[in-house]
Amino acid sequence: MRALKRLSAAAAGLRLAAALVAVVFSVNPAVAAGTATAPGALISVQPMPGAPDGASAYRILYNSVGFSGEQIPVSGVVIVPKGPAPPGGRPIVAWAHPTTGVVSRCAPSLARVFFASVQGLRAMLARGYIVAATDYPGLGTPETHPYLVGISEGRAVLDSVRAARLIPGADAGRTFAVWGHSQGGQAALYAGLLAARYAPELHLLGIAAAAPATDLRTLMTDDLGTGGGNNITAMTIWSWSRIYRAPMEAVVAPQAVPVIDRLASLCIERWFDMLIRRGPTLGLEKSFLKVANLADTEPWRRLLAENSPGPLSPDIPVFIAQGAADGLVRPSVTTAYVNTLCQNGSKVRFDMLPGVGHAFIARDVAGQAVAWIASRFKGDRPPSDCSGS
Repeated sequence: MRALKRLSAAAAGLRLAAALVAVVFSVNPAVAAGTATAPGALISVQPMPGAPDGASAYRILYNSVGFSGEQIPVSGVVIVPKGPAPPGGRPIVAWAHPTTGVVSRCAPSLARVFFASVQGLRAMLARGYIVAATDYPGLGTPETHPYLVGISEGRAVLDSVRAARLIPGADAGRTFAVWGHSQGGQAALYAGLLAARYAPELHLLGIAAAAPATDLRTLMTDDLGTGGGNNITAMTIWSWSRIYRAPMEAVVAPQAVPVIDRLASLCIERWFDMLIRRGPTLGLEKSFLKVANLADTEPWRRLLAENSPGPLSPDIPVFIAQGAADGLVRPSVTTAYVNTLCQNGSKVRFDMLPGVGHAFIARDVAGQAVAWIASRFKGDRPPSDCSGS
């Protein structure tokens, strides 16, 4: 009964938050009966207008697992292509989005540009794939978003695939791949790390990531003092001080706290939203931290290490793309992670795009990523750029 009350309270909180942005969910009757409790179970489904190419889209609320093993609601979108499903059901691609913010109203599913933000969406639908796009916990739901917390993101991605399989008429199969950018690249890698144990009923065929956040220690150290680096660090500190109870006052100068709170309140729907953040960001200089190096200060040092993905199982093929002009996720960091995957026996296709920065790498490489995913679904032998492959 307590679990049902917690679920009902969470669902009510989501409906209240959603009402502020004129979103209404139709509630799954199984919730009231107490049967929709498994990870990935649908809590609510609402048709969503604007899907491209005759596809059907649904804004969903589904179950996932929180930090302490508790049941939490997560929102997202599922897009189903038109036409008949193949034998065995439609393959699913889980899209893991880049940073959009750290407060509830920054959920991608609430953005006016949602469909345009899913890189490669039309190509995926044209190939007959269902696309499941999680918002991640705390975006679209009332709780704090666990920003750059790998296990939280990974569970939400995997549970979005489970939820997609429950959409009536979707005819979804068990095979899936994950495709993500930046924060979403980290989420994709953590989905790969968790899949076999957390969602053994699903069949993961590959992970594609563009400029993934891998070495968080380096990300928080080398980029500090830049606009992008200060934003990432500020949002991480704001989120983790609430999620992990890591003391913000121990590492942040008092005058910087209101600036961090202001940045945490702003969303990023399109690249030009960074211009709106420029004013508050100017209030953060490298000296906004009271410590010389956040990555050398506990508990931040431990937390950064815990949320930096290790190598995947060698039986999961990987596609990684990186912009050579990326000043946020450094090319050297992504190359080092690729080398780690190779040393662990993974089959890795690695594309370094000259002149491409962080914001547009997923857009510019989406065609290659979708083609690589298509080859995984067809059962082709995975290509590899690892030496000795």
